[in-house]
This record gives sequence, structure tokens and C-alpha cells, in this order.
Amino acid sequence: MSRLAANPIPYWASAGKTREVFDAAFGDFQEIGFTAVKADVPDDMTAASYAAWIAGYGLKPSLSLFNSPFDETVSVADEVERAKRFAATQVELGLDRTMVSSMSRPERLAQPAVGAGFDEGRLARAIDACGEVCRALQAEGLRPLHHSHVGGIFETEYEISRLLDDLGPAVIGFGPDTGHLRWAGVDPAAFIRRYAGRLGGLHIKDVFGDLLDRHDLSYREATASKRLWAEPGLGVVDFDAVLAAIPLDYEGDFMIEVDEPSVDSKRESHRLSYAWAQTALAGRIEE
Repeated sequence: MSRLAANPIPYWASAGKTREVFDAAFGDFQEIGFTAVKADVPDDMTAASYAAWIAGYGLKPSLSLFNSPFDETVSVADEVERAKRFAATQVELGLDRTMVSSMSRPERLAQPAVGAGFDEGRLARAIDACGEVCRALQAEGLRPLHHSHVGGIFETEYEISRLLDDLGPAVIGFGPDTGHLRWAGVDPAAFIRRYAGRLGGLHIKDVFGDLLDRHDLSYREATASKRLWAEPGLGVVDFDAVLAAIPLDYEGDFMIEVDEPSVDSKRESHRLSYAWAQTALAGRIEE
């Protein structure tokens, strides 16, 4: 049975990853009913102390994310070493998988969701670099799952498919984000169905339709508008189709992630998302 987890990104995105910020998020999650949270261990904490900290709120660690540009701005050798350290912490927390993503190409943050500045050679090099990182994660006992994200080097359907197809299921699994796929013009249900056999994790996020055809706003401008990201069920993602595409034997977590709540309160955003999940995911998540 899968768990329903939460990602506290709206709490720390502007306020920073401080203990006070996380305490506020964890307190809200506990009161709402969440039992798992994305495992982001602060730099000054051990895995054991982090696990004890969140346990005080009735929370367990859920799959985290390893992020890299996978481009010429980083050394592949350095990223492999960083991945090993990351994996050691995640495995110590009892996790067996992680999402792997790329998020921050400048030209794609300036003009998101359209594959700005596409370069075939850069894509090929990024796929090779991602493969090296994935093999390093696997060697440490952590299953890598590609996580779709607008703004990164694997942004469009072509780029994500190239990554998954070129590396193959032995190297990388699939851990999509329904909102990021939809923003990039990809049908989340169809794409999940295509790679269902590799599905190991899922971020549940909705999007409003207002900005999907606008390309004059930067990533940050679109997010700040509060008319991009939506709590599940309030936007245009067809979650009936998404859930129908997920195999019945799927055993990964369902993680709520609303980068910028569409409502005034972060707590209310998560309450709405939790209430939606109790109905939409009934029978598929732990009570």
C-alpha cells in the first residue's frame, strides 16, 4: 500500500530551509493527517537526528530528489561523488529510491516549458552524465527515478523520452510530476501509461489553464502569479486518467507538491490537497 506524503516546498521556497520553517510545515502536516514527508536532511543534521526530528511530528521520510544541471557548468566526477554522499544519507533513512532531476538552465527559466535553446549535443552529454550519476546511486543502494521539471535540460516530451529510452530501465526508473508534465505540453496520463512499468514515485500537482499557452513570462513570474500551480482537482490535469494509468500494483508514494499555493494559506493548500487525496486515492494509500 502506498503512502500519502507532502513536500514542504512552499514553506521554504521564499523563507529558506531553516529549522523554524520546517517545524511550521511539519506541525501543519501532522495536524492535517500526513504521515510522510520528502526527506530533505539539513546540512547540519545527521540522518538519525533528522529521522528522530520528523518522528516527533508523526512523520516518516519519503523519497527525496537529487538535482543536477547535468550540463557544462558541473563536473560529472563531482556530481557522482555528491550523489554517493546523498545516497548514503537516504539509505540510512531506510529509503530505497530517489527522484533525479534537472531544473535550472537559465534560458529555460527565462522562457519555460518550450525547450528554449535546445541543443542536441548538450542533450546527449546530459543523458550520459545522468547515466553516470544513476549508476552511482544504484551502487549505493538507491534506485534512481527521473523526475520531470520545467526549466531543466530534460524539459520537453522529446528530451524526457530520449533520457528514459537511451538509458533504459536498468539504469533509470520513472518518477514524474503531473503538473510539470502538463505545463510542458505533455499528457501526464499517456506518458505515465507509456512508462508505467518503470514507475517508482509520483508528485501530485495540478495546473490552471490560464498560463499554459503564454510564453512571455519567466518561470518565477508564472509561479508568482498564483495562476500556474493548483491544488489537485482545482486545475486542468485529468487525474481520473492519471490514476487509471498507474498500475494497481504500484507501491511507490503519492507525494503532494504545490510549489506556490493558489490559496492564501500554505496550511489550507495542504488541507485541500489532503482532502482531495482521501477521496481520489481511496484504497490506494495507507489510512
